[in-house]
Amino acid sequence: MANISAAMVKELREKTGAGIMDCKQALAESGADMDAAISFLRKKGLATAKKRAGRAATEGIIQAYVHTGGRIGVLVEINCETDFVAKTDDFQQFAKNIAMQIAATNPVGITPEDVPDEIVEKEKEIYRAQALETGKPENIVDRIAEGKLQKFFNENCLLKQPYVKDPSITVADLLNEVIAKIGENISIKRFTRYQIGEA
Repeated sequence: MANISAAMVKELREKTGAGIMDCKQALAESGADMDAAISFLRKKGLATAKKRAGRAATEGIIQAYVHTGGRIGVLVEINCETDFVAKTDDFQQFAKNIAMQIAATNPVGITPEDVPDEIVEKEKEIYRAQALETGKPENIVDRIAEGKLQKFFNENCLLKQPYVKDPSITVADLLNEVIAKIGENISIKRFTRYQIGEA
């Protein structure tokens, strides 16, 4: 078994926000490899999030964020299971970070299912036309359009977007990490983004 120092546990805690015992276990499982330990904790967070997904999240907060200069503003509703958790620093910081993400990236929806059908169809049409213009055969045009549509979802759906403060993870990864840390189901319910001059 690899020798795991208190300094390593402390470093992993600072990087992930996970508990001491979880950090020790992750380092033991990964042979004291820091990157592998972070990956282990992410997977564990995902498993915890899946376990909690069915639980009702009816408490929470509405977080407001106005970008410097007052030209962009966001309101986002984030739910959790208890009023107690809604008041914690971790939950409130997560809500602020999500509001800033929305201000910075202007997502079309939270998940691909939230993107209106007319936008999906319009995007598919554009991708099909682009593929046909480059002389691609008809039988693979739909596959190309589908691949580009997935890229569109990754860039324009909040949970699939790279997290602006750490592009190595998605917003969904961040959400799962917070669920694992807090121990309650959390959901991003809805948001509105305002920008000066937008119709």
